Amino acid sequence: MAGADATAGGNGGNGGRGFDATDPGTNGGNGGAGGNAGAIGIGGDGGAGGTGANGLAGVTDGNGNGTLGGDGGMGGNGGAGGAGGTTSGDAGNGGVGGAGGAGGIGGSGANGTAGVDATVAGGNGTAGGDAGNGGIGGTGGGGGNGGVGGTATNGTAGQAGDGGVGGAGGNAGNAGNGGVGGAGLGGGAGAAAGNGGDGGDGGVRGTAGSGGQGGTSGDGSTQAADGAAGANATGGDGGAGGRGGAATNANQTGGNGGQGGNAGPDGRGGDGGAGGRGFNGANGTNSTDPNVDGTDGGNGTAGGNGGAGGLGGTNSGVGGNGGAGGVGGNGGNGGHGSNGTTGGGGTSAHPDGFDGGNASSGGNGGNGAVGGNGGAAGTGAGGSGTAGAGGKGGNAGNAGNAGNGGNGGDGIATNTTGSGAHGGHGGNGGNGGDRGTAGTVGTGGIGGNGTQAASGSAGSSGTGGNGGNGGKGADATSTGQFGGNGGKGGNAGADGNGGNGGNAGKGANAATGPGTTGGTGSTGTDGDQSGNPNGGTGGTGGNGTGIGGKGGNGGTGGTGADGGSVPGQSAGAGGTGGTGGNGSNGADGGYGGKGGDGGLGGSNSGNGGNGGVGGAGGNGSRGGDGGAGGAGASGGDGSAANPNGGAGGNGGSGGNGGSGGNAAGGNYGGKGGAANNPNGTSGSDGANGADGTPGGPGAAGPGGPAGGGGSAAGGGTAGPPGQPGEGGKGGGVIPPG
Repeated sequence: MAGADATAGGNGGNGGRGFDATDPGTNGGNGGAGGNAGAIGIGGDGGAGGTGANGLAGVTDGNGNGTLGGDGGMGGNGGAGGAGGTTSGDAGNGGVGGAGGAGGIGGSGANGTAGVDATVAGGNGTAGGDAGNGGIGGTGGGGGNGGVGGTATNGTAGQAGDGGVGGAGGNAGNAGNGGVGGAGLGGGAGAAAGNGGDGGDGGVRGTAGSGGQGGTSGDGSTQAADGAAGANATGGDGGAGGRGGAATNANQTGGNGGQGGNAGPDGRGGDGGAGGRGFNGANGTNSTDPNVDGTDGGNGTAGGNGGAGGLGGTNSGVGGNGGAGGVGGNGGNGGHGSNGTTGGGGTSAHPDGFDGGNASSGGNGGNGAVGGNGGAAGTGAGGSGTAGAGGKGGNAGNAGNAGNGGNGGDGIATNTTGSGAHGGHGGNGGNGGDRGTAGTVGTGGIGGNGTQAASGSAGSSGTGGNGGNGGKGADATSTGQFGGNGGKGGNAGADGNGGNGGNAGKGANAATGPGTTGGTGSTGTDGDQSGNPNGGTGGTGGNGTGIGGKGGNGGTGGTGADGGSVPGQSAGAGGTGGTGGNGSNGADGGYGGKGGDGGLGGSNSGNGGNGGVGGAGGNGSRGGDGGAGGAGASGGDGSAANPNGGAGGNGGSGGNGGSGGNAAGGNYGGKGGAANNPNGTSGSDGANGADGTPGGPGAAGPGGPAGGGGSAAGGGTAGPPGQPGEGGKGGGVIPPG
């Protein structure tokens, strides 16, 4: 029966023990649960389970054969531990499961009948009859399950009961199989699982029971529970070892697998249990302060070792296989660094702006834990028995991904900052068993204005498997900036493939201005009748300045003088308008980055990585328009003495347009200035922008296929594999007007 609950402050009562079974083959009683404690008391322990009854022995039947022995009863379950006090009490321990009853012994076969004596002197007597067969021994009962540990701190799970011993065989009867041990149940530290029952003696021996799986350990223990060893056989095959428990927190490693049981003279050794899995590392925290780096990711914990295989039988048995090692936990990701602070503006005493602060670094990725070692193979003993295969080593945990590089600060006023931080390197894959894949590198940070964007960092080399991929170069973000180069792919281990090179970043588009418009030309001087009757020519408009500035308009011509009062003094002609100013040229776009080289393939048969694609070039900006020509002035009026008026002046020519900037997809030149009619001529159109520079070639992967062509620089077409891409074409001419 259950123990009584405690009054406030006291300890809980212990549960009663289950009754032992008395009738052949019946199960033992379950233990009572421990009583719950008061606020600061200790919970009561669960009662132990009762023992199962042994099976009935077989008898000899009417035909002289032995009958089957009865099965043993199952042991009772241990009672659950009581809950600890709500303030500080420890939980009660779970009760021990009862042992299973032994199987009944098989009945003996009857003796054969005697032969008949001879009746004639010298004759032979008849042969005696054959003896009857012995009955098969009964199967041992299964062990009871251990009680569940209490719910508060430090309670331990109940020990699982042992499997019942197999019944001994009758003459030539096969022995019953040993009962399987119950699994250890969860609590504080996981209970070790019960041992499998031994195989019965006599006849051909039964197989020993398997060890139970290790229970899950509670927080605070350093290793998950180990699997129990398989029982040794007295005549047949050894039992298999239990699997180690998996780690449940960052303080634990995986439990070790149990050892396989040794075989009887003619049996096979039991296989070792597999190791438990390690726990994954925690991710690092991101930084919010540019003076503080992101924290490192946590390391994964190691997987448990596989159990050793059992020994083979002394006559001709095969040794058991070693258990597989547990998988190591993965490393956590590193935390991101924080952006740098913005620099202050310039002052009269310090006209240049101050530098921006450096970004803090990202945390390192945690290391992947090493996988557990494979268990040793069991030895094949005697005869022609072969040794079991060694257990496979656990896979190493994957390396943690590197943190991304911090972004560079923007330049203030006329100053610029440094390049963006490079992305961290990916961790190397672990050694042992199948190698883990190397971690992926971080992307390069963004550079400040006026600098080249950061290149992606190289992928790390695999120690046995594939190399990591190179990081992508950052795209340019400010006018005239070049794109970042792609990172190189990591080299592979002996049998792996090389990592791919990172793609390059795109160059920035050119600044578009606007440039400053040139000034208007001055007005020509008016004519007079003192020897210079014709109006003067208007001044030339100023040229545009800066990126794509428009030319200034030409000045107006001077007015012709009127006809004089003296016969023969004709009216003066109007002055010619001034020529418009020329537009200024557009700016060049930034170059695209170069694609990263592919990593080397493995020394045995691995392929090299593909080269990264080259970045596209930025667009050039449009040239400035030419200024309009100046207006021609009117001629002087005729007078009474000289009735013919003067001719009107011609309009000035338009200015020439500025050339387009050089870049991929080169841009249009500026439009020529309009003529001022009558008789003015239009300005010439600006020259077309130059064709873009070719995209960088895709790097060939060493030992592998050539990389693809660089990306077309702004509208051009990609080249064949491994060759430069064709540059973009310059823009067409904008028609006048």
